[in-house]
Amino acid sequence: MASNKEHKQHHIELGYGESAPTVLMPQNIEAVKLFAGLMDEAKQIAHWREYLSFLGTKDGVAIGCTSSGIGPSPTAIGIEELINIGSKNVIRIGTCGSIQEHVKAGDVVIVTGAVRGERATEEFIPVDYPAVADYRIIRAAIDACEKLGLKYHIGIVRTHDAYYLESAYSDGDVKARMQQWIDLGVLGVDTETATMLVRASMEGVRAGAVLLSSDPIFEGPKTDKDSDEYQKKMMMLGIEMAKNLHEKGLD
Repeated sequence: MASNKEHKQHHIELGYGESAPTVLMPQNIEAVKLFAGLMDEAKQIAHWREYLSFLGTKDGVAIGCTSSGIGPSPTAIGIEELINIGSKNVIRIGTCGSIQEHVKAGDVVIVTGAVRGERATEEFIPVDYPAVADYRIIRAAIDACEKLGLKYHIGIVRTHDAYYLESAYSDGDVKARMQQWIDLGVLGVDTETATMLVRASMEGVRAGAVLLSSDPIFEGPKTDKDSDEYQKKMMMLGIEMAKNLHEKGLD
């Protein structure tokens, strides 16, 4: 379904080949700026609305970074346009609300698949089509976590549309609302991952997600004094993943 490859994309404002084969996709603009500061060299290549893009190199490997904005619809737009400009690997660098007591704040969730609780991708294909991460992205994430000494969990998350119904800021008994997913071993909830995995898979592009976990959402909101350091580690994780993919000839 991806098209219009010969023109600059309407939202990310990039043309074919103007980013790298592997693109990291965090939610927010500040994370893209963090990416730039961790590279050996980096330059801003586009910025329109919620989509800020940098292109850089680390240890000789070209890596792109484009913010997705928050939620399924802007994520679907961003990844479709990245596919149009030739991206081969798209990695979500994000966050999730833990719904398992053993998944704590600062842990990394390496996503194998996502419950399709959002509705944006149903515009493209029925919910029967699975949201699964590419196994090569998963392998790159495991190897990178091991190298960086990050505590990680591997499994399924749930993507949904209504943040305030399934978060630490939810009213009412959020644990009761989430109990079926807790019982099924779903690790956390977010608002982007399933959208990314479905659209990438439909177009034959490798995609995956590594998510920084909160404490379990049913424990209520908490402020983590080390959150900036955790965000830096997540971006370093994404950079290492991109390097791993390059070393395996997957870019």
